[in-house]
Amino acid sequence: MLDNKDKYILITGCSSGIGLCVARGLHNRGYSVIATARKVEDVDMLSKEGFTAYQLDLDSQESIREALSQVMKITDGRLYALFNNGAYGQPGAVEDLPTEVLREQFETNLFGWHELTRQVIPIMRQQGEGRIIQNSSILGFIALYFRGAYIASKYALEGLTDTMRLELHGSGIHISLIEPGPIESRFRENSYRKWKQTIAANPSVHQETYQQLESRLVMGSNTTAFTLPPEAVLKRVIHALENPRPKARYYVTFPTYLFAVLKRLLPARVLDAALRKVSS
Repeated sequence: MLDNKDKYILITGCSSGIGLCVARGLHNRGYSVIATARKVEDVDMLSKEGFTAYQLDLDSQESIREALSQVMKITDGRLYALFNNGAYGQPGAVEDLPTEVLREQFETNLFGWHELTRQVIPIMRQQGEGRIIQNSSILGFIALYFRGAYIASKYALEGLTDTMRLELHGSGIHISLIEPGPIESRFRENSYRKWKQTIAANPSVHQETYQQLESRLVMGSNTTAFTLPPEAVLKRVIHALENPRPKARYYVTFPTYLFAVLKRLLPARVLDAALRKVSS
């Protein structure tokens, strides 16, 4: 075990998938992990597993402030790293997305992260060091059918993060984006729940395609030929935490590498044609 016990790391979205995997992996590596989740039952699960765990609802500024206040009490006002991870994917064609549904997507995937990050930065500035790691997505730089809300939130996240990287230069605070493609998780299960709540019952010109989308969501399979376990993300998080010169971006899975290259090389019309095939 490495001597990381004095390095506190706060992680959001630890109920399952990437967040839980990273929490476990960093704990095993000797870090003092503070795991958070939105639901009380998930916080209880994390506590039983031995984590210092708190409830943190990214949709609530009050919840964010309360959770961070508790963290500061147990860390004596220190925090080495923040891994922003808690998010969900809202399915549906852009023309079918009520504005309030789009706003809810941004509240969780962007505004909550922004509020937490803003509160953490002064702590890191005062101590002269820190790492902020943003779990973005391949959909932070390419688009696919019926994922517009999620894509918009990740594109916005990437823009904010690139700007912060410039603004934090020389502060001792490093900020990195992780851009996974398909990862084993409960992402489809959570997306299907949002689908049923917000889109499924409404009439749409995309109804026939939606039926195919719904069948994929119901199947609940996370696996494609290129799906990786969440440990692939953990590997990049460790590099971003421990390397003296962390990368601005970390690609995860073959599709992320592939489309990063294709986006640089292909004209927009050709790339759109490729993306339409991927989405179909």
